[in-house]
Amino acid sequence: MNEHAVEVENLSKRYLLGEDAELRRSLRAVIGHPLRRHAPARQEIWPLRDVTFAVQEGRALGIIGRNGAGKSTLLRILSRVTEPTAGVARTRGRVGSLLEVGTGFHPELTGRENVFLSGAVLGMRAREVTRRFDEIVDFAGIDAFLDTPVKRYSSGMYLRLAFAVAAHLEPDVLIVDEVLAVGDAEFQRKCMTRITSTGREGRTIVFVSHNLEALAQVCPTTLWLDRGRIQAEGPTQAVVDRYLASAVRRVGRRVLEDRPERPICLLEAAVLGRDGQPAEVVRREDPFTIEVRVRVRERLPGLDLGVDLTNLQGVRVLDEGLLRSGARPLAEPGDYTARVVVPPVLRAGEYLLSVWAGSAYNETLLSEDDVVTFHLDGHDGRNAHGVVDLDLSWHVHPSNVVLRVVS
Repeated sequence: MNEHAVEVENLSKRYLLGEDAELRRSLRAVIGHPLRRHAPARQEIWPLRDVTFAVQEGRALGIIGRNGAGKSTLLRILSRVTEPTAGVARTRGRVGSLLEVGTGFHPELTGRENVFLSGAVLGMRAREVTRRFDEIVDFAGIDAFLDTPVKRYSSGMYLRLAFAVAAHLEPDVLIVDEVLAVGDAEFQRKCMTRITSTGREGRTIVFVSHNLEALAQVCPTTLWLDRGRIQAEGPTQAVVDRYLASAVRRVGRRVLEDRPERPICLLEAAVLGRDGQPAEVVRREDPFTIEVRVRVRERLPGLDLGVDLTNLQGVRVLDEGLLRSGARPLAEPGDYTARVVVPPVLRAGEYLLSVWAGSAYNETLLSEDDVVTFHLDGHDGRNAHGVVDLDLSWHVHPSNVVLRVVS
């Protein structure tokens, strides 16, 4: 059984807001006791509270959570940048950290000197750093500025070199915070490729990112922090789904205010369950109905009506239009109720319904996003990764292949 490369037990971190205690005592000695009456009360903040988890050697752990959840504090403790108030955090082997632009480099030293400095901090000998030096410089793409003090680097140049050093000096544990967002798209792609290859090399990764798609590529397991406590830990997709769903308020039916100044107005939108009633939760195994009620105030030739469903990852999984189905356009003024039945092909999870209407000239006349939010409840069958589960039939038969032997 693999040993744990990272172990965290009952970890807590406290910060005190307000004046420093030693400074206040010194000022009291000079000014006197009246200062006591005006001194602000000190407030305790706990970015982390009783956090316990472990990461096996060679595995990658993702950490997600909203701003202020305690993610960066946790990584600083793992990187030995700060000490915990209570509990313990252990890492085995050399730790390479990329926490934020500016961490770990000396601004007065050149890029070349900082590469060797970082290697020394990791406990590497100069010849080990020299062996990887060309790869680091090539990845960072800052050859022309290698002998320039890093205090003159742009944030992008600094980030490139910092990541290149952290990823190429072969740490046993690589800790990466949300810094990849600083780089351009090409650099982010290179970083993700490097992180993925680091994992394949058997190194341990702790990865914090708001880019949930990138995190899912790297980390099979994810931990969700909220207000300093662990809310969930397990397979990445399941934890991400719970995390995203926590911010969604389910509404199975919504009635909207009529807008007399508009030629077409959405009056009502709903998701109907098997019993024909509006529902916030629908069984995944059952078909469900999307119902839309609109008011058309003037004659609009070729008026089309459409609905789409989006999952919480922002992927549009359904986009259906009235005219594409062969139905007649809503040409004449009046109130209309339109329904479309969705078969049980979508994965379980949260979905958002949006409504659109436009003219034959591709003019948008109505656009209402996320008017209804509902949950498909149940199991995903045999397909746990795609956005749809069509349960398609496979037909397999032997191929009559003749192998010719050439002498």
